[in-house]
Amino acid sequence: FSIAKRYSIRTRVNVAHPVGLRFKPVEIYTPPSPETHRVTHYVLWYDYGMPRTYGHIPGVPIGRIFDNRVALSVAGVHAPQVAGIWGGQDGSESIVLNQGYEDDKDFGNEIIYTGHGGNDPKTKRQIADQKLTVGNLGLRVSWDQGNPIRVTRGPEAKPFNCPEGYRYDGLYQIEDVWKDTGKDGFIIYRYRLTAIPGESNDLGADVQHTTIPGTPPSKNKKTDRVEQTVSRIIRDTKLSKEIKAMHGYACQVCCNQILEPGGYYAEAAHIRALGRPHDGPDTADNILCLCPNHHVMFDRGTIWIDDDFIVQPTGTKLFGLDLNPLSLRHIEYHRDKITVE
Repeated sequence: FSIAKRYSIRTRVNVAHPVGLRFKPVEIYTPPSPETHRVTHYVLWYDYGMPRTYGHIPGVPIGRIFDNRVALSVAGVHAPQVAGIWGGQDGSESIVLNQGYEDDKDFGNEIIYTGHGGNDPKTKRQIADQKLTVGNLGLRVSWDQGNPIRVTRGPEAKPFNCPEGYRYDGLYQIEDVWKDTGKDGFIIYRYRLTAIPGESNDLGADVQHTTIPGTPPSKNKKTDRVEQTVSRIIRDTKLSKEIKAMHGYACQVCCNQILEPGGYYAEAAHIRALGRPHDGPDTADNILCLCPNHHVMFDRGTIWIDDDFIVQPTGTKLFGLDLNPLSLRHIEYHRDKITVE
């Protein structure tokens, strides 16, 4: 790795990169300094053929503060100088929070992050619909594969901003992905991320300060690869058990039953998910009885239900409607927010 820093006398400085040769030539200019009238010219290198690094970057502890985006890029934490998402169709590995989109919400250990595209960089207002491409698609791929996301907060990322520059806050997991209509009326993609305990700064609701002083050394062993397991919370409430028993533990999409040594197995799927940000109710008209495969497909939005209770795109009628009537309002919500068409 090398970074060329050229002034009027064309000096060049080489810097060792901790991750390896990951950059290709990208020219970045800064305006002339009013004091010295000197122009700084950077050339970064990135090899797009290199595999992505999901997890911590070796030598970069949680809480490390970088002076600017160039320093953040040089360290290998987040390569793009402007874009908030580092990723593509093969997956995304990091994001930067710095008041990029008006629909972002930062609760510290939980982030509601807005995808990229369609906004005016000057006003931060949406002026067009977002598309599920490039970094937006990459975040969804990382959600599907359970890849951790590096999170960095900048000086404008209030209320947990870093006035001194850009602070690396560690690893977060993507818990949910959905479409939404933003404040300006355009389609946006949203991602709910939660901090991974022990692998991130603790910025819970009890945190009163907006900065983390110093650069605390990490107590956790850092590697350039983090093994992850994709997990889903199966909410098995009393009502969910009743719904599954009502349907004889048969999937309402394929009608299959799974017989285990301890009896039949099925999963209760809430049409409109419980909890933030969807705030769906735990009521009978919001619960489906599904097999594990169709539960995943429904949660991921690859299958959905139309107003005639036909499962799309398979075209099969939903089973068991006479046993348990469902709310069209919740079905419409799932179709509008979760479905990938």
